[in-house]
Amino acid sequence: MHRELWVTWLSRTYMFSDAIETLRNADAVCFDVDSTVIMDEGIDELADFCGAGKAVAEWTAKAMTGDVPFEEALAARLSLIKPSLSQVEECLEKRPPRISPGMADLIKKLKANSTDVFLVSGGFRQMIKPVAFELGISSENIIANQLLFGTSGEYAGFDPTEPTSRSGGKAKAVQQIKQNHGYKTVVMVGDGATDLEARQPGGADLFICYAGVQMREPVAAEADWVVFDFQELITKLP
Repeated sequence: MHRELWVTWLSRTYMFSDAIETLRNADAVCFDVDSTVIMDEGIDELADFCGAGKAVAEWTAKAMTGDVPFEEALAARLSLIKPSLSQVEECLEKRPPRISPGMADLIKKLKANSTDVFLVSGGFRQMIKPVAFELGISSENIIANQLLFGTSGEYAGFDPTEPTSRSGGKAKAVQQIKQNHGYKTVVMVGDGATDLEARQPGGADLFICYAGVQMREPVAAEADWVVFDFQELITKLP
């Protein structure tokens, strides 16, 4: 029995060592935004601001645990909110996104190591751009959903051609990033089932589950590495 425990521990040690090495050698790191880069779920904040908080939060929970296809949850939530452009702008002004502790330092460390940083999110570009600006990430390095508005700023739907508008979309987004930039190794960091999906053939080479805001056990159980504090990643980088 003791020998079996030793072999299991040794195997996990080697796997963890590989994970650290993959992070150190990554050409790029892709971060989910909601409950990872920021402490909030952007769509839930917007829904609450627009008076549809409870119903939308239930759909968010289903989407993040993988209980329903992401595209179904996204369409359902937006049909409940129907946010106008002015509501989105006012929400950002009155409820600015809260950057997760250690995130700014981690991004600085990655950039110092010449590792590119991307934001790959099922959230909305309109709400993510201020976050990217604050963290010094180019808007060109954002892959996210796009809210559509009419000529008077009324809600007119969302762009269904964005890869992150549907299940499996983050894997496709990471694949596109790899192909477009010629990257060999890419890491995905996030908290939800859609982030875990990014670790498909041709997608992310390593999935790190960030559980510092939300601990989603089915996702953590399948992750290569689980962290509760971004400082842990910072200390593993050269």
